[in-house]
Amino acid sequence: MALISVKRKTKETDIEVSLDMKDNSSIDIKTESPFLSHMLNAFSFHGGFSLKIKASGDMDIDPHHLVEDSGLVIGQAFSQLAEKTGPICRYGHSVIPMDDSLSEVTIDACGRPYLVYNVEYPQNYAGDFDLSLIREFMQAFANSAKINLHCQNHYGLNGHHIAESLFKALGKAAAIAYKKADSGSPLSTKGQLA
Repeated sequence: MALISVKRKTKETDIEVSLDMKDNSSIDIKTESPFLSHMLNAFSFHGGFSLKIKASGDMDIDPHHLVEDSGLVIGQAFSQLAEKTGPICRYGHSVIPMDDSLSEVTIDACGRPYLVYNVEYPQNYAGDFDLSLIREFMQAFANSAKINLHCQNHYGLNGHHIAESLFKALGKAAAIAYKKADSGSPLSTKGQLA
């Protein structure tokens, strides 16, 4: 699997991402949102892949653009990974507990974007981070990665724990889905994805 690099610069954000699914020794996450950085670090670490992100944005307005565009650029990296890897396992699933919380994420890297997000937070914020922005991240990630992404929290008392269990499960599910398939053809009865 090749090292993937994606850059996106707009009037709202400036984001650089590099992704290496073969290597898990190098995680370097620098965003202007400490909570987002913490979630992306958990995503990469528990997925067992190297992720480097440098992301800045118009935080004087709010973190929305930074969070959403980070999901978009990371999703683009996974989309390019699928194209360069050849046939991938396609499906990934993970259930992760974190203290009071239990979350699961299922991925179908099928070339068709769709998000199901069944998550409620008992608090609106983790510190000063608006937890509703996590859905925006997941939507952007699903759209640009071109995947079916199903996120479910079964229960939880602490919004931080719910969010973190989701990102850990996302990392593990992605590692399974994007593993190179043993077969030489796409895992589809149609003979191609999408």
